[in-house]
Amino acid sequence: MIEVTLTVNGREVTAAVPARTSLADLLREHLHLTGTHLGCEHGVCGACTVFVDGAPQRACILLAASADGSDVVTVEGLEGAVADAVRESFSAEHGLQCGFCTPGMLVTACDIVARKPDASREEIRLELCGNICRCTGYVNIVNAVERAAKAVHVQVAAR
Repeated sequence: MIEVTLTVNGREVTAAVPARTSLADLLREHLHLTGTHLGCEHGVCGACTVFVDGAPQRACILLAASADGSDVVTVEGLEGAVADAVRESFSAEHGLQCGFCTPGMLVTACDIVARKPDASREEIRLELCGNICRCTGYVNIVNAVERAAKAVHVQVAAR
């Protein structure tokens, strides 16, 4: 067992876990933050994507011990103008169906909108390629990211 201390969604937490525990398992099983979904558990599907120290990471392949001392934001902790615009846009554009990929898509979309607010549709598609969705065909997800980026850009320009 090892002790891991993280800041998760703005709250410092400490947990004793087996050394081989993934960040996803720590979040889901020990902290009961089940919004982080486990799909492939090999880092391929993107359902488990969370922010670690501001960068999107696959929580299923990151050991909790490796994240010790990090700032982690899960889908439950997304907040602010970008997150609000992304959530609203996913709803308005019907960018979700079964919901399994949604947490990872929302985290990735927030990253895209924050880093590349002027991204083209092709760039959005490229940025999303690490997140697998079996239901939507991606068109509405791309529309949602594009819409969120425009909404955030308008908010910034209005200031």
